[in-house]
Amino acid sequence: QVQLVESGGGLVQPGGPLRLSCAASGRIFSINAMAWYRQALGKERDLVARIANDGSTTYADSVKGRFTISRDNAKNTVYLQMNNLKPEDTAAYYCKMVVRPSFVEYTFLEVWGRGTLVTVSS
Repeated sequence: QVQLVESGGGLVQPGGPLRLSCAASGRIFSINAMAWYRQALGKERDLVARIANDGSTTYADSVKGRFTISRDNAKNTVYLQMNNLKPEDTAAYYCKMVVRPSFVEYTFLEVWGRGTLVTVSS
């Protein structure tokens, strides 16, 4: 089994920064893509940022230039540095990883965290 645990959410004023972390634990041989999604109240869950195992990144247009995704493969952890936060960034943020649990089997699992709430308000 593989578990993801997010941390770093909270209340922040508009224009402020916040850094999210998501650590994976359990049966892990390697991790391919890591990503952050968010879901605002009453809306669908959308991709915020994605980082491949080669380090290449993808961002939603709404966060380009403000958010930075990074990963630490030694710690099986992905980060999301969020700067210049806006009220419309308020949402539950979820991390997702594509994990290969075993060297023996060439299979991959898509694993989600339980989410961390980010509220941007004055």
